[in-house]
Amino acid sequence: MSLSNTFETRALQWIFTADAVTRPTAWYVALYTVAPTDTGGGTECSGTSYARQSVSLSVSGNLATNSAAVEFPAAGSSWGTIVAAGVFDASSGGNLIAYGNLTASKAIDTGDILRIPTGDLDITMD
Repeated sequence: MSLSNTFETRALQWIFTADAVTRPTAWYVALYTVAPTDTGGGTECSGTSYARQSVSLSVSGNLATNSAAVEFPAAGSSWGTIVAAGVFDASSGGNLIAYGNLTASKAIDTGDILRIPTGDLDITMD
């Protein structure tokens, strides 16, 4: 996953200035049918019973990863083909922190449950 422009700027401000930088205190995973970019955008999933899911992250070296599995509710309708995921600082609205394409796109039909196993949501800084 890559950081959004907004959070790249916040990281640089925190490192190289004395500016006060507000950091998130909660994190939520969003699913996308059209991937976002560094500036945001994309098309977030909006199918029946879809909702962003909270995620706990742990950090080691230059890697942040989910410390527990993230499980979305059973789809109440087709959600389409999920191509990317993003991490936000709010359960709705909010700011895109990081995003990335899935290794393989996944069509979600009625009754399907999408799970991200522990350690599979990786955010790195090079």
